[in-house]
This record gives sequence, structure tokens and C-alpha cells, in this order.
Amino acid sequence: MSAFTSSDRAEKSGIALEAQQKIYEKYDKNLAGEILQWVQEITGQPIDTQGDADNFVKVFQDGSVLCNLANALKPGSIKKVNTSAMAFKKMENISFFLKFAEEFVQKSELFQTVDLYEGQDPNAVLICLASLARKAEKNFGRSGLGPKEAQGDRREWTEEQLKAGQNVIGLQMGSNKGATASGLNMGNTRHM
Repeated sequence: MSAFTSSDRAEKSGIALEAQQKIYEKYDKNLAGEILQWVQEITGQPIDTQGDADNFVKVFQDGSVLCNLANALKPGSIKKVNTSAMAFKKMENISFFLKFAEEFVQKSELFQTVDLYEGQDPNAVLICLASLARKAEKNFGRSGLGPKEAQGDRREWTEEQLKAGQNVIGLQMGSNKGATASGLNMGNTRHM
């Protein structure tokens, strides 16, 4: 009995096909190639670094490369990497990686297991890995990829400065200087 994959599904048509095409239009194969090279450098695993969507999904689909990436970045973060050919074991590997990534990337940058396993949204996977690669140097002391994360500019305020700010009415609140209700006519006047 073989694993159920997206190739076993009926071809998409109509709105579903248009939605799938829009998702694939966002996919950046150059960035994907850079991410694959970065993963190969971090894990030491020989993987195909071609950035096309089919190869990208194929490399990560069983989740083992992702688990090895997590363990290379933070040793011992994933205790057991499944090597079984069964679909649920492959999806479990992807879930292990997502649990690891949750610590380091924003929730909006994570992907769903089905996005990768069934190839539904390779761009979501790309966004997650790009975010993780961007944070690699800061969080793991490993070479990263892409622009560095911005550092916040911490400001220190004295108690006196904080109290002075409480007395200021911001321009968003408007001003009440010279305000009267004279001349206002709300609604229709009463006719007798």
C-alpha cells in the first residue's frame, strides 16, 4: 500500500486552479536555491540545490532534512527522526521541525504540514526557512542568510519625563480652545 500524495488527487480546475497558480506565482526559485544551499552548508547533507518548486518540495517532503537542520542548528532539539516510508511518520518529522521553528520564527511565518507534504504551498515553507536562516547567526551562532534582524532602540525615561507626558493632550485628541455649541443645528428643526 503506497502513501497518499497530491499526485493521487484529481487535477485542480476553476477557482482552485487559479488559487494554486497565485500561490506558485509568489514562489521565488532564486531564494529557494539559496535556502537549499544554506541547508546543505549547515547540515552537511548532499542535497539537490535547484530552486524549482518541485525539487524544493521533494528535498524537504519527508521531513528528515528539516529535522537534521534543526539538530544542526540546536543539537538535540529533535530526539528521533523517523526514517519510515509511511506517510504519517514523514508528516510527524515535519511536525517535529515546526515545533522547533515555533521557538524562533513568528507564528505568521510558519507553514502547515500539508503545505509541504502535499506541495500545497511551497512558498509558505520558503518563508519559514528564510526567516530561520535570517535568525541563524543571532540565535545559533551559525552563518545566516539574508538581512540581519533589526535591533530595538531601547530608551530610558526618568520618572519626571513620564509624569510630564501625562499632562500633554495629543493632537489626535483635538483641541477645545474656543469651542462652543453656538450655531450648531443638529437635525431638522421643529416646525409649529
